[in-house]
Amino acid sequence: MNRKLLWGINAIVLIALLISVSISYRYLNPSETLMLNCSSELFDRHKGDSDKGRHYLLVDVIAKGKQAQFNYRYFNLDGSPAGNISMKGSLLNFDSDAHKYAFSVKTKEESQDDEQGRPEHMQYLSYVSSFNLDNKGMHNLTIETLDLDEQKDYAIVLFQPSNTVCGCRLVH
Repeated sequence: MNRKLLWGINAIVLIALLISVSISYRYLNPSETLMLNCSSELFDRHKGDSDKGRHYLLVDVIAKGKQAQFNYRYFNLDGSPAGNISMKGSLLNFDSDAHKYAFSVKTKEESQDDEQGRPEHMQYLSYVSSFNLDNKGMHNLTIETLDLDEQKDYAIVLFQPSNTVCGCRLVH
């Protein structure tokens, strides 16, 4: 009887210890969540002032914990879709001093909605990411915050390697 009571007490202490360690770990290492809805107007420098050289880009970024997803949506000036690139990967690093996120993309899907051809930015992003995925099995992508207004839930960010600056709404 004494032995059963001792085992019961040990089990209760072990369960309490596991619960406290679990709560402490979650408190000390919260899962970072980054959700951005970004937009930018694109100009194809080779087509000058032509409307065919102007497009809109919407980028949705969702990163929770180590998982990340990027959705680049391209539109013509009339609002019709021009193409889409979706990427999935993981967060490699977050530099809080520089407000810079580094990601590793592992998969990519593309679709082209416009018969007139893909926007130049889409062509470049498609080429660079395909080249890296084919040669290295991954595509590195960084997001750097250039300006941030948390009161207005707004940020200006730089996407690399596409060298694109976007205005973004912070989603909580």
